[in-house]
Amino acid sequence: MAQAIANGHISGDGPFTRQCSRLLEETLGAPRVLLTTSCTHALEMAALLLDIEPGDEVIVPSFTFVSTINAFVLRGARPVFVDIRPDTLNMDEVQLAGLITPRTRAIVPVHYAGVGCEMDAILALAEKHNVPVVEDNAHGLFGHYRGRPLGSFGALATQSFHETKNFHCGEGGALVINDPRYIERAEILREKGTNRSRFFRGEVDKYTWVDVGSSYLPSDLLAAFLLAQLEARDEIQGRRRRIWHTYAAQLADWAAANGIRLPVIPEHCAQSYHMFYLLMPSLEARQALIAHLRARGILAVFHYVPLHLSEMGVRFGGKPGDCPVTEDISDRLLRLPFYNTLSARDQERVIEAICSFQVP
Repeated sequence: MAQAIANGHISGDGPFTRQCSRLLEETLGAPRVLLTTSCTHALEMAALLLDIEPGDEVIVPSFTFVSTINAFVLRGARPVFVDIRPDTLNMDEVQLAGLITPRTRAIVPVHYAGVGCEMDAILALAEKHNVPVVEDNAHGLFGHYRGRPLGSFGALATQSFHETKNFHCGEGGALVINDPRYIERAEILREKGTNRSRFFRGEVDKYTWVDVGSSYLPSDLLAAFLLAQLEARDEIQGRRRRIWHTYAAQLADWAAANGIRLPVIPEHCAQSYHMFYLLMPSLEARQALIAHLRARGILAVFHYVPLHLSEMGVRFGGKPGDCPVTEDISDRLLRLPFYNTLSARDQERVIEAICSFQVP
C-alpha cells in the first residue's frame, strides 16, 4: 500500500489492479478479469452485459445473499426462486428444467460455502435452452468442481473481496469474463460508458461516451491490499484448511450423538474452506446453542433468510412452501467462528464450549 501511494496512482486501474487481474486470469484460466468495487457491482455489470429488461426472468436459489438477485431486479427482471439440495445447500439442479420459460434470461448458481454446484447438469440444461449462466462465486475462489476452478464455468462469474471472505480489501469484487464476446463492452460499462480502456491501450486517439455505464473501479490502494493476500494464497488457504478440518474431526462424535449434521463435501468437489457450519435438529436447538456460546463470549450466527419469504420476495409472489428445503435449512443452520487469524487456542475454546452443549 505504501508503494501504491509512492507510485502517485491510487485511483482505479493502476499497476496493482492490473497485477490482481492477471493473477486471477491465470488462476481461473479466464480471458479477462475486471476488479470491481464489490461483488454486487460485478453482478450488476453482468445484468447489463446480458441486456436484462423488464419482464425477463432470472433463476436463482432462494438461499443466497440479496445481491445475487437484486442486480437483475434493478434492470426489471423477475426472480424465479429455486430450492436447494439438502446435502450441499446449493441450487437443486433437478428442479431447473421445470422453471425455465421463454422469458428466462439467466441462471445464477451460487457455490454455497465454496462447494461447487452440479455444474455439468446446470450447463447442459442452459445450453439446451440457450440461457447464459452467471456464477455467483462469492464464497468459492480457489475451489474446484471436477478439477476445474469455480468461476470458470459460466459465461460470466463474480467474485467477492468483502472483509468476510477468505481474501479481501474491505469492500471489493471482480467480474470474471469467460466468454470473450463480453470483454470489450464490460470494459466500457466499467469505465462510465466510455471507451477509455481502448484509449489507454493506444487503440483510439481520444475516448468518448459510447454506452451506458457507471464507475465500478476500485482504488489501486485497495488492489494493493488485496494483492498481498492473493500472493500469500497458499499460506492463507492452508491455514483455513487446518481450521476447517479441526472442526470436522473434533466435532464429529458430538454431532453424531446429538443428531447434528456437519457440512457435506462431495468427492468431486474441492472446497474453498470459506466457512464451517452446523445443521441443528431444530430452530429451538440452534437458538439454544447460540445462547450457550454467547454466554461464554463466543459469537456464532445463522445465515440467509429465504429470499422468497422476504418482504421483496413476497412482492414477487413468494409464499411459504415454495422452497421447503431452504425454509428448513435456514431455521437450523449455525455458522461457527472462522477467519484467517483464528488461533488454535481460540478454536479449542470454541470446540470445548460446543461439546459441553447437549441438544435439549
